[in-house]
Amino acid sequence: MNRYDGDEDVERTFAPLPPAHGKGFAQTWWGRAWMKALEDTALDSQQLKAGRRLARAGSVGAVSVRPGRITAVVQDHDRTQHRADVLLAELSDEQWDRFLDMTVERAGHVAALLDRDMPPHLVEDAAATGVDLLPGMGDLEPECDCGAWDHCRHTAALCYQVARLLDQDPFVLLLMRGRGERALLDDLQARSTAPTEAASEPEGVDAAEAFAAGYILPPLPDLPELPEEPGVPPSLDTETPPPSDVDPVALEYLAARTAAEAHHLLVDALRGAAERPDLPPEQDAVRLAAGIPAEAVMERLAEGSGRSREQLALAVRAWELGGTAALSVLEDEWAVEGETLVRARAALESAWDEGERPSLRAKGNRWTAVGTAGQVRLGLDGRWWPYRKERGRWVPAGGPSQDPATALASAEPGSDG
Repeated sequence: MNRYDGDEDVERTFAPLPPAHGKGFAQTWWGRAWMKALEDTALDSQQLKAGRRLARAGSVGAVSVRPGRITAVVQDHDRTQHRADVLLAELSDEQWDRFLDMTVERAGHVAALLDRDMPPHLVEDAAATGVDLLPGMGDLEPECDCGAWDHCRHTAALCYQVARLLDQDPFVLLLMRGRGERALLDDLQARSTAPTEAASEPEGVDAAEAFAAGYILPPLPDLPELPEEPGVPPSLDTETPPPSDVDPVALEYLAARTAAEAHHLLVDALRGAAERPDLPPEQDAVRLAAGIPAEAVMERLAEGSGRSREQLALAVRAWELGGTAALSVLEDEWAVEGETLVRARAALESAWDEGERPSLRAKGNRWTAVGTAGQVRLGLDGRWWPYRKERGRWVPAGGPSQDPATALASAEPGSDG
């Protein structure tokens, strides 16, 4: 862990990190989400590439992290120094209250934060309460004394360096959002020991008064709160034997997955999210298999989707990394041609510093690093996906990246993707 000085609830200062030649900037999923917010926001991909090279070379000085802002001095290739700042909106007091109330209700969330972990369900549960912890497109606002109005190579280098800090400690992100570790943990402790108020009885309407009012109707009650978890389907464990064409285990699993999907759809509807497209049967089978069903159900899903058990397990692994996009990269090989091929070659040429580029063998949309167990695959959306060879087969090794070098580094043995 990097050293920091001063009051960590006001500011943390991290010593400069060593050069990171040939390595990815983020290994955790939340670190990669931070980089995606940068790469989706910046308008000039050349500035991003220049920023990656500066960060890899160790040109980013000590990084100061405080609520709403990160700052560092970045040394350019010509040895000039520039102060780079990146701003991220702080959460409001109301948003912090919702986040803390949600976290203290789930002991697993508190334990994960204490272990310097940020599991996806913590972020998803926070989002369900209207609190977005991770930045999205346009949330990282750059300021640099070089005069650039968009992300320049200096602010990009700072963001790539911060991705490495986030890997080590997600409290860095929470400090940017407005709360230091000590204050956050103290607040969680206070809330967990506070007495719970007794639930008040709902007020009713006297039947005689309602009848006498006639056509005068009372106002409609408020909508009920969104359930925190999907409902539990009724048990099928009865004394009545099932019909010969009904599999109770498969039916119970399908009912539970349907309840979970209904809960997700309700969350999306209340948040105004776009409708998700209907999945074809062969993809929907993978979605269902991702819920870890019973062995007999897995057999039926594999058979129904036209896959072997091994192929279905690989499809589930890809699905959990990126849904339909990751599944397409796993199962569909396509010819890279025309303008797409030109862009892919340019990305591969500029991804590594001179002398560090590995020897790559191309086949369709797949580039294999010769003499290694690593491979990158180009998705139809232009992102690069890491693959690793295990027991003679290529398996998904992590989520996507805009940078093929970062993707290939994620495929290295010992990387958690």
